[in-house]
Amino acid sequence: MNTATVMDKKNMPSIADGPRRTLLKAGSAAVLLAAIGAEVCPSSATAAAKMTAHEKDLYEAAKKEGGTLTWYTTHFDDTTAQALGHGFEANFPGVKVSVVRTTAQVAFQRVTQELKAGAVQVDVFSSTDVGHYVFLKDRNLLEQFMPENSNKVSELYQHYDPDGYYFVTSAGLIGMVYNTAKVKEVDAPKNWTDLTDVKWKDKIALGHPGFSGFVGAWAVLMRKLYGWQFFESLAKSNPQIGRSINDPLTMLNAGERVVAGTALFGTAGESAQRGNPLAMIYPTDGTVLVLSPSGIMKGAKHPNAARLFVEYLLSVDASKVLADHFGEPIRPEVSPSSGVKSAKELKTIRPSVNEIVKGIPEVIKQWRETFGV
Repeated sequence: MNTATVMDKKNMPSIADGPRRTLLKAGSAAVLLAAIGAEVCPSSATAAAKMTAHEKDLYEAAKKEGGTLTWYTTHFDDTTAQALGHGFEANFPGVKVSVVRTTAQVAFQRVTQELKAGAVQVDVFSSTDVGHYVFLKDRNLLEQFMPENSNKVSELYQHYDPDGYYFVTSAGLIGMVYNTAKVKEVDAPKNWTDLTDVKWKDKIALGHPGFSGFVGAWAVLMRKLYGWQFFESLAKSNPQIGRSINDPLTMLNAGERVVAGTALFGTAGESAQRGNPLAMIYPTDGTVLVLSPSGIMKGAKHPNAARLFVEYLLSVDASKVLADHFGEPIRPEVSPSSGVKSAKELKTIRPSVNEIVKGIPEVIKQWRETFGV
């Protein structure tokens, strides 16, 4: 379990960059440290001045119920998830968020196990598989809540559940990525069906729909567009299969494969920024757009902190964090990071809620039969 904190030792600003013999007197050091703390960890009064009346009410109530919440998320890589946790804590001092990042099906299994045991730990559940919310809503296991920010996100992301049990808090763009040190741009795949070309035998990396909601949605769409024979042809190329949608990028960076057949552009952008030789492919037959919701568990231990956190996920500040990490901002006031195309600029394809609910369990079964994993 990863716990986001506003400041830790490795992020502590240096207070003495000069020679070690240049010492600060005790009194001066205390003043300087206090100033640093005030800058990095703003006071409750300073933070409250930026809150809406609704947020202030939730903030005060959240502090009274313990000032903490637990967030299970599958939307982002760990770096981005932790950055959102830090951003929330900076905006709402004294309220801590415990960030638990894993793949969608693993997270959902954990939630269902907690429900069966009558010991639910999660307050806010953020999955890439909307079928999880349909399941929970049908069983009255989600809290109905209409966030103040729900109508302020871009129109595409509004009213995903008109009844107010879950809301789109992330939009993932899925395409392909190739290693530029090993593949020339002219030779790289241009559309999804190019992955079945025999020249990519032993060179492709994929995630797994049995773990990743992103990969599950992608598989549902590929089956819809090209039939299951697409995957049967793909299997002949002996792809290396991980679990998370982020695993193929790890395989590319390790030199094990040269093309990621399933890749989340936000994670790819971060990896390329760190110096890895990666380039994105926006398929001519459509970049897959996955709308990923968040919901509050019915009977959550920290309901007000959970409501406050959902408001934050829908805020301008959260979209700025997403853009900083090459993700798709869901607020219209925030532009995407340079070098990454937004959903507005691309030909996108996305499955309906019904297609995901029915299709993901089916493609998981077919996948295991075809690929043997």
